[in-house]
Amino acid sequence: MGKKPKSSRKGKKAWRANISTDDIDEFIEKSTKDALTGGSLAEVPNESLFFVDKSKDLSVKRKIEKHREKVLHCDSVLQRNPFVKAIPSSNDKKKSSMKNKKNKKDSTEASTSKDDATKVVLLGWKSAFWREVADQILSLIQDSLAKAVAEEMQKVYQSELGPQPVPLTVQGDAIEEEEMYFLEADNGDDEANEENEDAPEKSSSMKKMVTRVEFNRRARLKDRQKKESEAKKKAEISKEIDSLPTIIDEIAKEDEEKQKRMMRRLVAKQERLKQQPPRLGRHKFVPAPTQVLLSEEITGSLRKLKACCTLATDRFKSLEKRGLIPPSANKRRRRSV
Repeated sequence: MGKKPKSSRKGKKAWRANISTDDIDEFIEKSTKDALTGGSLAEVPNESLFFVDKSKDLSVKRKIEKHREKVLHCDSVLQRNPFVKAIPSSNDKKKSSMKNKKNKKDSTEASTSKDDATKVVLLGWKSAFWREVADQILSLIQDSLAKAVAEEMQKVYQSELGPQPVPLTVQGDAIEEEEMYFLEADNGDDEANEENEDAPEKSSSMKKMVTRVEFNRRARLKDRQKKESEAKKKAEISKEIDSLPTIIDEIAKEDEEKQKRMMRRLVAKQERLKQQPPRLGRHKFVPAPTQVLLSEEITGSLRKLKACCTLATDRFKSLEKRGLIPPSANKRRRRSV
């Protein structure tokens, strides 16, 4: 018999350590990578990887269009609203379906009659309420219109009853030809005097002697002018005597107009004293301007009405109007440059 082969001296653990596990590690890494990345791209179909872009190209915007899209400062200021945001109105309840609205067939005639009577009462109460509201609104509108008309009429009365402005032009009488000659001669003398003042050397010139004939002519001219002026005065006096009734009527009309003006001034003063509070201090009471909401801010209900942040000024003006506080002047701050 032959000899037995020698067994290895290594144990079981040494045999396990010598086995290679690289293939298993590579498979595990590949599977984890595919799970994280969504699988291998070789197995995925082309339709899921690629698609045809059928959208149109966007138009290139110019600088002018970009600037036009910007909001201007004036528009941004107008968009700002100093008023408080309105309270959102409660959502109306949805109407129930027709199935729930069907009346029961077993209802009695007495119950239907009672329901009709209550409906009629409610409708009458609502109509009366809305009529009262409409009457109040109409009265408020009429009051505001009356105030506006009174303010405009006061402006008209002030312009009429106030002092008349100084006229820009003054009516003058026509100058006769002979007077024009004298005026021209006076102007000539003035010019000559000015020339003499400017040039004292020329003052030594001889003055023209007035002859007796010239002196008599001037005297006759003066007498004639005096007679003409007296005749004109007599003619004017005779005309005024003839027009005495018209002058009397004009004087009566002027007196009536003066009396009417005095009455208007008295009435305007009384109305002003009734409207304005008593004078307590140095300044007069100036009422606050009426606050008018824009068409965008006008709403149909009180819940949507926007509140204004002028409560303190309103209270202060009301105290001034009642005469509890002396009115103060509006002081504007001046910026120091």
